[in-house]
Amino acid sequence: MSGPSAGTHRLSQAVAAAVVEVGALLRRWRSDPSALSGEWEGSQFKARADAMAHRALSERLTAIDGRIPVVSEEDPASLSRDRPPRYWLIDPIDGTASYAHGFPGYVTQAALVAGGRPEVAAVFAPEPQTLYTAVRGRGARRDGAPLPPLGDAPPGRGVLTDNTPEPRGIALRVRNRFGYREYLESGSISLKLCLVADGSAHLFVKDVPVRDWDVAAPALVLEEAGGLVTRLDGTPFGYHGPYEHTGLVGAADPDTCRAVARWLSG
Repeated sequence: MSGPSAGTHRLSQAVAAAVVEVGALLRRWRSDPSALSGEWEGSQFKARADAMAHRALSERLTAIDGRIPVVSEEDPASLSRDRPPRYWLIDPIDGTASYAHGFPGYVTQAALVAGGRPEVAAVFAPEPQTLYTAVRGRGARRDGAPLPPLGDAPPGRGVLTDNTPEPRGIALRVRNRFGYREYLESGSISLKLCLVADGSAHLFVKDVPVRDWDVAAPALVLEEAGGLVTRLDGTPFGYHGPYEHTGLVGAADPDTCRAVARWLSG
């Protein structure tokens, strides 16, 4: 991985450095069984490392600019208040189950949200040591190099991705309906969207609850690369009101994203 680089926003390089530093801590903590201990809360695994990463990332973002509040999955109080006009939206570990059980498909991430939309994003995958960054209107990068524009990928063409060894559930339905022949297993929601952004995959569909902190940073990366992310019904993520939504569609080709969402919504 080359040095952090994320466009020209004044906060972009600082937030990129913050997620890289926290990613290094996550790799170190993996050797501590107590950091990996935790319990399932519904469909989500919560480890002690989630709280540790929350503290580490929050401290770094506050040091960058103490006037910008941090809203985090791991801080229920921050989620109970009205959304600030400008705030960091963070997911200290996206893919905690992968992290705790020895798989590489997890990330740490942050997005600067202003005016109801992500403006700056940084996503770091510690195991491959890959850094994805984006600034609205200024493109997306992987390890400091600009991501090339995504080409056309009509429904059924390219690679479908999800987090199981082979397509299951909604991924299987999408594969059978549109005829995808290639499939890529990956980990966290964010990492799958970033893999679509860098051309490793072309479509990701999920019909389970997703939260704004899962989506904000990688959605900006994908959209700045030329793709599109919507909620399962095809409507955009608005980053206002409730944080939880039912599912998402992320595609390298915006027309494919819309077509899949239309089919899913009947």
